[in-house]
Amino acid sequence: MIKLRIGIVGFGHLGQYLYSLLESHPQFEIAFVWNRSKNVLIDRHVAPSLILDKLENIFELEVDLIVEVAHPSITKKYGQLFLEHGAYFIGSPTALADQETYDLLQKATNTQNRAVYVPSGALWGGEDIRRMALQGSLKGLTITMAKHPSSFKLTDSEGDITAITEPKVVYEGSVRQLCPLAPNNVNTMAAAAVAASNLGFDMVYGRIIADPSLLDWHVIEVEVTGPSQADGRTFTTKTIRKNPADPGAVTGTATFGSFFSSLLNAARRHGYHPETGFILC
Repeated sequence: MIKLRIGIVGFGHLGQYLYSLLESHPQFEIAFVWNRSKNVLIDRHVAPSLILDKLENIFELEVDLIVEVAHPSITKKYGQLFLEHGAYFIGSPTALADQETYDLLQKATNTQNRAVYVPSGALWGGEDIRRMALQGSLKGLTITMAKHPSSFKLTDSEGDITAITEPKVVYEGSVRQLCPLAPNNVNTMAAAAVAASNLGFDMVYGRIIADPSLLDWHVIEVEVTGPSQADGRTFTTKTIRKNPADPGAVTGTATFGSFFSSLLNAARRHGYHPETGFILC
């Protein structure tokens, strides 16, 4: 059996989790591992032959699927380069809120005949949202994310939210504007904006709530609005996902398993037939 060669970009908690699963998986072979700090790779006993010093040197390697689990800035700087050498699994889809980055990757997927796979992560019902969008029946989508204040890593905030004693709405508005504010927290919302292709980043609504009582959970609420009948009745659905998480954790525990399932799905699709465009998996 021919193994799929996987490159891992980023070696934080999620990157280490993927490495531990992939290194002994019968369907995969690790092509390379890159991290901003090489010392982390050495300390974690990553084989020297797998360590990629510079992402610009990816052309020297044979790789089928490149998995980014580092930071949205990686996609902006290297996304096009990655697609020249393999399909791309973007673990930080908040990068796609930048229209220029989105357009460049969209063009590259068509030019290179390769896909950008977007993991659904903590998004519940993503495939239903995608289908409604393609049918034109998706009329509204709101994602509300509530976490302990210490779990939010914001680039800009009014005041110190870690000191609040009551739940506080930190942001509500378009997901496009939210992504650069909380790039490491709202990948679920970015995935939703990709799935909701008829609404996009500007018309998918996001809300983040810092709640000091949430010591054990990340709570994500997905509200979907569909078409209305002539008599005014409107299709709606709401799901609430409670993901176990410790204070300060950016990612809930269940999201790790969901992320790996998305990676398996992307690998299966990639091996089955070539695809292009942005694909939720």
